[in-house]
Formats: sequence, structure tokens, C-alpha cells
Amino acid sequence: MTPHFGILVFPGVQLLDLVGPYEVFTSVPDARVDLVWKDLTPVASSSGLPVTPTATLADCPPLGVLCIPGGGGINALLEDAAVLDFIRTQAAGARFVTSVCTGALVLGAAGLLEGRKATTHWNAFDLLSPLGAKATEGRVVKDGKFITAGGVTSGIDFGLAIVAELYGRKEAETIQLELEYAPEPPFDAGTPQRAGADIVATAKQRMAKMRAEREEIIARRLRSSTGAAVS
Repeated sequence: MTPHFGILVFPGVQLLDLVGPYEVFTSVPDARVDLVWKDLTPVASSSGLPVTPTATLADCPPLGVLCIPGGGGINALLEDAAVLDFIRTQAAGARFVTSVCTGALVLGAAGLLEGRKATTHWNAFDLLSPLGAKATEGRVVKDGKFITAGGVTSGIDFGLAIVAELYGRKEAETIQLELEYAPEPPFDAGTPQRAGADIVATAKQRMAKMRAEREEIIARRLRSSTGAAVS
């Protein structure tokens, strides 16, 4: 039986985080894939392109695969009680609970990665540990039913890995061929280790504001939890 896939969509979602796995999941014959948000009003992705949800948090049925993409919009989700409650509720019965890029931080904020191996975008990797996760390098990292993927483009790899888990390698390879996923990037600068120092510095500068906001949110969460523990 084909599981029901659900991908969270929200204002400021990184479009490729969402579209990569969405394209793979919808390539499975008879797959049902919903984009889930608080209402059905189109939301603007990080690039401005609108995305239309197909199910709401309130009416979404139990999901077999829950996926949380990343993007600048996750900063607000880290303190959004309704979203975090939805994720925790769905995670309890899901076969796989997953994320792409900084979506892993949202899983961490929901308390789902405590003591679990997880990965995320390189510029947020060090923020996993404060949320209880065991930060683990890897394009796709699995810990039980929790599967997290690295930054942005890893969503396609992740999608294929999920399909292989559910339907076997042949189906995953068939979809890979249908999508002609055979990456040969024109430059070898896709990780901080391979990019030059000046490229890394430029990328960090462009993401500095979003990163600073994220650090403050996580620090505030930690202060709050520590205060609760002391009291």
C-alpha cells in the first residue's frame, strides 16, 4: 500500500528543498502527496514563487511519510506551537519522519531528535547539538524512522532513498532514470571543504542575518528550558 506523503509548506520555504522530494514522491505510481499548511492560501517561497497548500494542519490525515523542508521561514516555525504540535502528533504514527536542509532544526525544536543522529545544511550544522541531536555528517542520515538530508539539493537524494526504503532499489533507480538525475556540476564548490575560502566567506555573509536570528531563537529556547528545569 502506497503511504500518504505529507510535506510541510510555509512562508519562506526554500523551494528546491520542497520540490526535490516532491518530484520524486509524485513519480511513485498512485502516490498521494500533500503540501500541508495552516490554511490553503498560497504562500510565498524564499524566492517569491507562490506555493499552494493542498491540506491544512487541522484536516491532514495520518501520514506515512512526514517531510519538513528548510529555508529562512523555519525561524518562525521554531517557536510556532501549532506547527510543532502537528509535527509531534504526525510523527507518533508515521513510518518515516524526515527533513531536508534546515527542516531538521524544526524536528529538533519539536523534541524529536533528542539523542538521534541528524544532518542539515552546513551553515546550520552546529545548531543541531543545542537541539539535542547528534550532528552527523552525511548527504542523507538515517536513525531509525528519522531520516534527515543535508542542504537544499540533497532533497533529491533523500527522496530516492525514501523510495528505496519503501519500494526497493529498482523503483528508486527507475525514478532516478525518469528524472535523468545524473548530476555533473560545472564547479566543485558545493561544500565548504571544496569551495575556496573567499567563496565560503561570501556565502556566510549573505546568510548572516538569517543565521543570527536563528541563533537567538535557539538560545532563547535553551534559556527557557533551563529556567523551567531549575524551577
